[in-house]
Amino acid sequence: MPTLRTLLVVALALAATAASAQAPAAPAAENVILVMIDGLRWQEVFTGADERYLSKAIGKVEKPEPLLERWHRGTPEERREALMPFLWSVVVREGQLYGNRYKGSTVDITNGRGVSYPGYAEALCGVAEPVIKDNRHIVNPNPTVLEFLNQQEGFRGKAAAFGSWQTFRFIFRAETCGFPVDDGNGAFTAGAGSPELAVLNRVRTEVPYRWSGVAFDALTVNTAMEWMKVNRPRAVFLGMGETDEWAHEYDYTRYLEAAHLADAYLRRLWEFLQSDAQYAGRTTLMITCDHGRGDLFQKDRAWGDHGSGNPGSEHIWLAVVGPGTRPLGERTNTQPITQSQFASTLAAAAGLDFSTLQPRAGGPIRDCLPTPPAARP
Repeated sequence: MPTLRTLLVVALALAATAASAQAPAAPAAENVILVMIDGLRWQEVFTGADERYLSKAIGKVEKPEPLLERWHRGTPEERREALMPFLWSVVVREGQLYGNRYKGSTVDITNGRGVSYPGYAEALCGVAEPVIKDNRHIVNPNPTVLEFLNQQEGFRGKAAAFGSWQTFRFIFRAETCGFPVDDGNGAFTAGAGSPELAVLNRVRTEVPYRWSGVAFDALTVNTAMEWMKVNRPRAVFLGMGETDEWAHEYDYTRYLEAAHLADAYLRRLWEFLQSDAQYAGRTTLMITCDHGRGDLFQKDRAWGDHGSGNPGSEHIWLAVVGPGTRPLGERTNTQPITQSQFASTLAAAAGLDFSTLQPRAGGPIRDCLPTPPAARP
């Protein structure tokens, strides 16, 4: 006859087995998407519109009163929610957001350049490549994380990159990477088409360009979303550029509008993902930028500038939401994060090890990835 001690041991063992069965490892994402909003400062992301810039001298604002009514609120929390309501509702509620330096959360570039090509290359390749010093059109010497994913089982032939900037063809090595790269210039005819894509392509060839080699984000984002519906990619890059272009013109009004519109595009993208059987509950979305910018009080009108000569250009931010990412919201007092970790983190969200391709890459950001059951509280 079993003793009381034996029965207790058996009961505890059965309970442990049941608990283990109820707490399986968090699944890896079946789809991963990286969105980068060019040159969007962490200051606006975390504190909203800066009233000091709403002037003619600093932000080309002829009549500040309507803008103050639209963007200004009593607290930084209210201002940031007015500017980027999707980020501060859905993403913060369901995922994680890093980079509020006022609260001990830092995200920084390591390339030392503070301009776009080095920033995109570091984020996508995991390394700060010395040969990439500026935005000149040289072919990226390193494969991106999308190129890595496009070679993996289940992702093969299911990667695509969309951006509003001609230089993306060089960043992604469009001639040899093995997946479609849209640089926003002219028609995009890769993959299967649709009547909607045909209309978009006609518009893309007819609308004039305000900036050399840079398209309006509406053309890029709508193309990307329609192409996703038709071609069903599993690894996607989406780059928006208007925030950077308007900032270079020191037009704070349009810079804020571009940031607000980028947030609206993110909402549309997320709502599409959550309504689609392939993507719903199976997609990790990472959102960030390529570089930061200066600040008004460093030198005249420096908020629109960036680069190694503009302190603050090294400061960026990161948001992550998707399966296995714990809903910890706005992070505070975190370990420092670097841009060189983004590629490994995107791959790790899909259960893959980017270091097998690029051993020099920064390691994954473990806090925003699926946690094994044994490590969970």
